[in-house]
Amino acid sequence: MKFTLHNTDTQSKARAGTVITDHGVIETPIFMPVGTVASVKGVHQKELKEEINPDIILGNTYHLFLRPKTEILKKAGGLHKFMGWDRNILTDSGGYQVYSLSGNRKIKEEGVKFKSHIDGSMHLFTPENVMEIQRVIGADIIMAFDECTPYPCEYNYAKRSMHMTHRWLDRCINHLAKTPFEYDYEQTFFPIVQGSTYKDLRRQSAEYIANAGAEGNAIGGLSVGEPAEEMYGMTEVVCEILPENKPRYLMGVGTPINILENIALGIDMFDCVMPTRNARNGMLFTAHGTINIKNKKWEDDFSPIDEMGTTFVDHEYSKAYLRHLFAANEYLGKQIATIHNLGFYMWLVREARKHIIAGDFRAWKDIMVKQMDKRL
Repeated sequence: MKFTLHNTDTQSKARAGTVITDHGVIETPIFMPVGTVASVKGVHQKELKEEINPDIILGNTYHLFLRPKTEILKKAGGLHKFMGWDRNILTDSGGYQVYSLSGNRKIKEEGVKFKSHIDGSMHLFTPENVMEIQRVIGADIIMAFDECTPYPCEYNYAKRSMHMTHRWLDRCINHLAKTPFEYDYEQTFFPIVQGSTYKDLRRQSAEYIANAGAEGNAIGGLSVGEPAEEMYGMTEVVCEILPENKPRYLMGVGTPINILENIALGIDMFDCVMPTRNARNGMLFTAHGTINIKNKKWEDDFSPIDEMGTTFVDHEYSKAYLRHLFAANEYLGKQIATIHNLGFYMWLVREARKHIIAGDFRAWKDIMVKQMDKRL
């Protein structure tokens, strides 16, 4: 992987760069649509490529390990071939999903023993076998196995968890060195900063992760219920330490406003289920605020879904029609809303990139934040 930093905004720490892997160029800042189980929910790959057009999407180790299982992915030749996607893929290591199982898992130094949410079968994730699983899945960027702490989190627990995440990181790195690439392209490894909402722990973790010398770095354990200002505070602390010449990935974030504010702090990569999950519940994100398309006020509004939208659904369908589809519980409504939201997220990060390069990102960001913080 090669990362090139092209521009930094003079009024903030926003960056515009490019990441090059064997599956193509990723222009940053970038939002990665979440394709948890080898599918961005509700969207055909053709629509994903032609309408939403992301440089990279995200898959999840935990879910893919359980279904379709690694032996199927290996027979298929990896996740790219299995799902018909010839661009970049990043896989989360499954740490967050294991964290979210709460009562159905036990965390020890060896790893995490958990019960499958599908059939109740028991499994063990260790730093070593998670690296092997990600080799077989074959994503271009793979993540370290970590523990994601909850919010709120007691200081002593956050400290113990952080140190274990660091020990797990060392085990990941050591095992990767002994595990060859599964396919005819290279993979890049990102470690993950933890430390909950404690600045001293975040600094300590960021220094440890920076010293690991990986080609990119991630920030985990945020967007788990903490106030937005705490998220921004932790991101700022970490970005002061992580090297400038490597991409920075803030995991699981977030709203359009969260994304712009974190771009301003120096983040390059994002992922979140929010645009797809909220779409399925009738919430549309736009440059002028959010729309609850289920509201009666849209019943006879025959204007396009979003006149500023970049996808075909924004102009071919009206708000009234989309509201009708949700009222009738037609799945097409969820698909239209999903394409719209993902298209908007991609527009947002690409517009941010343009303004970083033009040198007026900070002023544009402040205007956008005010506009988007409205209920239409």
